[in-house]
Amino acid sequence: MMRRCELPARDLRLLDPLFVYPSTILGRERAIVVNLEQIRCVITADEVLLLNSLDSYVLQYAAELQRRLLQRAEGDELPFEFRALELALEAACSFLDAQAAELEIEAYPLLDELTSKISTLNLERVRRLKSRLVALTRRVQKVRDEIEQLMDDDGDMAEMYLSEKKLRTEASFYGDQSMLGYNSVGDGTSFSAPVSPVSSPTESRKLEKAFSLCRSRHDSVKSSDNTATEHIQELEMLLEAYFVVIDSTLNKLTSLKEYIDDTEDFINIQLDNVRNQLIQFELLLTTATFVVAIFGVVAGIFGMNFETSVFSIQNAFQWVLIITGVIGAFIFCGFLWFFKYKRLMPL
Repeated sequence: MMRRCELPARDLRLLDPLFVYPSTILGRERAIVVNLEQIRCVITADEVLLLNSLDSYVLQYAAELQRRLLQRAEGDELPFEFRALELALEAACSFLDAQAAELEIEAYPLLDELTSKISTLNLERVRRLKSRLVALTRRVQKVRDEIEQLMDDDGDMAEMYLSEKKLRTEASFYGDQSMLGYNSVGDGTSFSAPVSPVSSPTESRKLEKAFSLCRSRHDSVKSSDNTATEHIQELEMLLEAYFVVIDSTLNKLTSLKEYIDDTEDFINIQLDNVRNQLIQFELLLTTATFVVAIFGVVAGIFGMNFETSVFSIQNAFQWVLIITGVIGAFIFCGFLWFFKYKRLMPL
C-alpha cells in the first residue's frame, strides 16, 4: 500500500485497528487517508481500500458506495474521491448522531428521576452517563475540528482533488512523449537533409506544431486550474454541509451537558437546604439542652447537705419547679428572638 499509494508509514499507522487514534483526514499526493470512527480507508482516484472489511459499518459503507456509483445522476461531475469521502463523512456523522440521540433518550429520564429521588444508585448511573457523554463529546469535537481545519485551508482541499492530479500527470506524460517523438524525428532529418541558411517549410511546420503543442498544454493547465478551483468550492460546500450536521450533534451534547450541570446544581442546592435544616435543628436542640441544664443546676443546689427554711415551706418544691420553668422558657424565647434577629433561623 505504501508503494501503491505513495504513503508514509506514519499515515498507515493511523489506520491500525489495534490502536485508537482520533478522527483524521489527510490529503496526500495520490491518496486520501480517512480515519472517521468505524470507517478507516485509503481513497485514491479510482478505488477505496477499506480496513475491517468484516465490520457491519464497513460493509454498509461499501454497499452504499457501490449503489451511489451505479445510480449516478446525469450531470453530476463530482469526482470519485469526493464521493467516497462524502459517504465516509455521512457514515461518521450518522453514527455519532445516533449515539448522541441514544444518550439523550437514556439521560433525561434518569436525571428527572435523580431530582425526585437522590440515591446512591441513581448517582452512580449519572456518573457513568456523564463519563460516556464526555467521551462522545470529545469524539464529536475532534471530527468537527478536522472538518473545520480542512475548510479553512484551500491547499489541503486542493491536495484532495486526486482525479485532476491524475489527469495532469497523464497529460504531462503524453506531452513529454510527443516532444520526444518530435525531437527524434528532427534529429533523424538533420542527418539526412542538407543544412540551408533559410529554414525550409517543413521545419516551419514542425516549429508551429511544437508551439501549438506548448500553447495547448498551457491552455490545458489554465483550464485545469479553473476546474480545480471549482472543485475546491464543491468540496468546501460538501464539507460545510457535514460541518453543520456534526455541529448540530455537538450542540445536542452541549445541551445535555448543561442539563446535567443544572441537575447537579439543583441536587447541591437540595443537599445544602437539608444540611441547613440539620444545623438549625441542632441549634434548637442545643438551646433546649441549655434550658434543661438550668433544672440540673437548681437540683444540684438544693441537693447540697445544708439546712434552710425553704424546706419547711409548704409547696416549696412546686414553686421551685414553676419558677425554674418560667425562667427557662423566658431564656429559650430570648434565644429564639436572637436567632430571628440575626436571621439564623426562618422563624
